[in-house]
Amino acid sequence: MKEVEEALNACQLFETVEPAGRKRLLAMGQARAARKGAVIFRQGDPCPGIFVIGRGLVRLYKLAPSGKEHVLHILGPGQTFAEVATIGGFPCPATAEAVESTAYVLLPADSFRRALREDHGLCLQLMAGMAFRVRSLLGLLEDIVLRDATGRLARYLLSSARGPKHEVSLPSLKRHLASHLNLTSETLSRTLRRLSEAGLIESLGPRKLRILDPTALGAAAEGLYPVR
Repeated sequence: MKEVEEALNACQLFETVEPAGRKRLLAMGQARAARKGAVIFRQGDPCPGIFVIGRGLVRLYKLAPSGKEHVLHILGPGQTFAEVATIGGFPCPATAEAVESTAYVLLPADSFRRALREDHGLCLQLMAGMAFRVRSLLGLLEDIVLRDATGRLARYLLSSARGPKHEVSLPSLKRHLASHLNLTSETLSRTLRRLSEAGLIESLGPRKLRILDPTALGAAAEGLYPVR
């Protein structure tokens, strides 16, 4: 129960949910775990419900008929997935895979939809949370269409930074992040190196880095910083 409560309290989707609604979500939440590399669900599967990540990383990706995959999202603690499929009652639109050992909370689809039907206040409060999700998706589209490699990566790093030291955990396979940002692996590595040489970030190991200058990195995200 403690794991469920901590995950829901850290979740942006439920920030505006009042105590009564939060109590109902807490009662239906199921604490689960997935080992590194485990598939949580596959594209086309019936949607089990809403997933709230407590610890770890999950990648959502789609497969084209040709077999080519594109990473839609790389999600960490406090983030959710399968919300729209749960509410709409349609199959999972993508495959979810644990990038590393992951703990998450499942809010079963039937229980969640029943709560929305019976509690209009909860429904309205969740709409506010979903608005943030839509804004995030619009930001992703904006990144792909309007930003160059430096802008996309800078924006991703800023959104993924955690704690007062602005540390970022990267996926174990950089090609997953490259796919998410619609870049080649070579371009991703080259752009990371340029940001490091410019003094905006520093490496803390193979999968961790620290943002040294958030203001300058924010400018780079908007194409305003002449990173060389």
